[in-house]
Amino acid sequence: MVASSVLGFPRIGANREIKKAIEAYWAGISSADELTKVAADVKKTTWTSLKERGVDFIPSGDFSLYDHVLDHSAAFNVIPKRYLGHNLSPLDVYFAMGRGRQAEGVDVPACEMKKWFDSNYHFVVPEFSQETEFKLLFNKAVEEFKEAQAVGVTTRPVVLGPVTFLALGKAGKEAPSTFQPISLLPKLLPVYKQLLGDLKTAGAEWVQIDEPILALDVASNYEKEFAAAYAELVAVAPKIIIATYFGRLDSNVNIVSQLPVAGLHIDLARAPGQLEQVLAAVKPTQLILSLGVVSGRNIWKTDIAAAIKLGQKAVEALGADRVIVATSSSLLHTPVTLAAENKLTAEQKDWFSFALEKAEEVSVIASVLSGSQDSKVAAAYEANKTSIAKRREFERTSDDAVRKRVAAITPDMLKRKSPFAVRKEIQKKKLQLPKFPTTTIGSFPQTKEIRIARAKLNKKEITEEQYKDFIKKEIESVVAFQERIGLDVFVHGEPERNDMVQYFGERLKGFVFTQNGWVQSYGSRYVRPPIVVSDVSRPEPMSVEWSQYAQSLTHKPMKGMLTGPVTILNWSFPREDVSREIQCKQLALALRDEVIDLEKAGISAVQVDEPALREGLPLRKADWAPYLDWALSSFKLATAGVTDALQTHSHFCYSDFDDIFTSIQDLDADVISIEASKSDMKLLNTFKHYGYSNQIGPGVYDIHSPRVPSEQEIKDRIAAMLAILPADLLVINPDCGLKTRGWKETEASLVNLVNAARWARSAA
Repeated sequence: MVASSVLGFPRIGANREIKKAIEAYWAGISSADELTKVAADVKKTTWTSLKERGVDFIPSGDFSLYDHVLDHSAAFNVIPKRYLGHNLSPLDVYFAMGRGRQAEGVDVPACEMKKWFDSNYHFVVPEFSQETEFKLLFNKAVEEFKEAQAVGVTTRPVVLGPVTFLALGKAGKEAPSTFQPISLLPKLLPVYKQLLGDLKTAGAEWVQIDEPILALDVASNYEKEFAAAYAELVAVAPKIIIATYFGRLDSNVNIVSQLPVAGLHIDLARAPGQLEQVLAAVKPTQLILSLGVVSGRNIWKTDIAAAIKLGQKAVEALGADRVIVATSSSLLHTPVTLAAENKLTAEQKDWFSFALEKAEEVSVIASVLSGSQDSKVAAAYEANKTSIAKRREFERTSDDAVRKRVAAITPDMLKRKSPFAVRKEIQKKKLQLPKFPTTTIGSFPQTKEIRIARAKLNKKEITEEQYKDFIKKEIESVVAFQERIGLDVFVHGEPERNDMVQYFGERLKGFVFTQNGWVQSYGSRYVRPPIVVSDVSRPEPMSVEWSQYAQSLTHKPMKGMLTGPVTILNWSFPREDVSREIQCKQLALALRDEVIDLEKAGISAVQVDEPALREGLPLRKADWAPYLDWALSSFKLATAGVTDALQTHSHFCYSDFDDIFTSIQDLDADVISIEASKSDMKLLNTFKHYGYSNQIGPGVYDIHSPRVPSEQEIKDRIAAMLAILPADLLVINPDCGLKTRGWKETEASLVNLVNAARWARSAA
């Protein structure tokens, strides 16, 4: 028989129970025991729900209160010394690593975060050195396996693999410049053996070890490490299935096929073309092959007939007993369930499949491949065929005006009228900014009052006019605050925006939205991605009214704030029937109109944020050039339609920029702001290596933590920047927007930022 499997599940709870419980704990209004109880309830619901849907291999150990990589670091004693010796509980040490801590005499910044491969999920980067002492402080895999057993569910525990764990980490500050984390593998393996041995003793038959690094080119450098690690681990562990996802294995399949493990999982939703190569590699072995035919990254209903065809190829080559049907990756990246979506039309709802619905799809596909005669399985298969046919019929419709406009894009539309050196002088005369101008990235705190007002509008408890009056007062307050503390380039604070992508999606044709389609971005930060369902266009201006009003309140330059086309696309659930390139260019044309309208309305600077530019980069370098071509073209298409006097800004965050630095230069934005503080300012070395000719604002403090940086910290960072960057190009700003922060810490941090900039001017 063909078995079914889910690699992982959203850990947020159907009603965001985990977010509410964690934030209550942080606020001091609930205990650790109460938080643990909520977590236990969410895990129990997940396990029993998957069992009810007929899933054979149910994951455990994938749950997390903040981040699964951080869990792994905490369990393996990979805890930087700065978090120790403060008399904090293990739970508070854990949260301090994730978000920093500034309370009761403890003042520590958060660990660095990066994007989890090419997703919008952020993981907390492990820090290693030669002094790292691995030991198993707790065995989460065993604890959750037993926890699931207690509620009548036998699970397949999930563990992050040793090679991926080390490869994704970084050298700590105390490590020598030549240190490579992978060198610690011999020290790490005994702890893995302890974890896996305990798991086998507890009765686990299988363990899923995630090694997503195998989808990257760099994995080929670790062939010896994979061989050494798994030769040791299989001797003490339950049966091991290595899980890869997000991309194709290519030649790395030869690494896995030689390992003495029991199974291999591949992602066929992202890389269906790899099946033939993988089948050829594993057929001579005894490996069981897990086929990721149900997408863990998108929300479209699976074409079960197409998935069955892939499954049949594997069954014919290997036999049914060597095939598992699975989700392509963890379902972490999808919402929990469609059940609570009451505002989508019946037609729209029929297009989609969220995590619980995907679990049902996995079960149906496995049953069909196993020759099931169950009438419920047959009915589900037929219903899916009908749904897919209806969606294909809808996809045949298009907006001719939008398609023609995309076809009419010319190279000249991607170019500013003059080079940066010319624009810089024109903008300098117009803006009259001081040396080291200060600004913020866009959003200001989204207070409880703002959320209540938005909720009242949605429930029709207040009128549109009343809501607009409320937003105007919020903008007035933000502008007055910026005047008072002495910032140089203002923003309106974005009080009217629920989310930097959702807000624009709601004002563009071609999107639909969910009520409860929440997905974790990091920690307790969840987002509700829009869904692109048809051709995209802008019916009317989206942000001009608010930026224009804010500008009327001050003589200081006001930035118009937009989210860029690449980021809107990458942080939405995109269409699957049209290329990402076409969707991105449609978005770029809509934003081009908005940028032009902002300039006409008297706005002298416009920021078009592209934090997802690096995130969208394909995992394999061979695929980079086509992506970068259309991604950069889309940004330039959105921003190049204005005069030389308009100063264009863009923002980027949490990425390895060495790979795409020349591409960022090619964007030709007048000013870029970029994450730097959380990565120990190491990004500055990239600027030193490549050089940068336009203005730049490396973030001087981390906004993802509630701690307030001292004025001296910011001075030190400015000094470090000036050792590398030309003084006339440096802009002073935080790392990112301030939406998730409170007003008290925001004011204190920005006052320190402004004072540090004044110090820099006086010292220059």
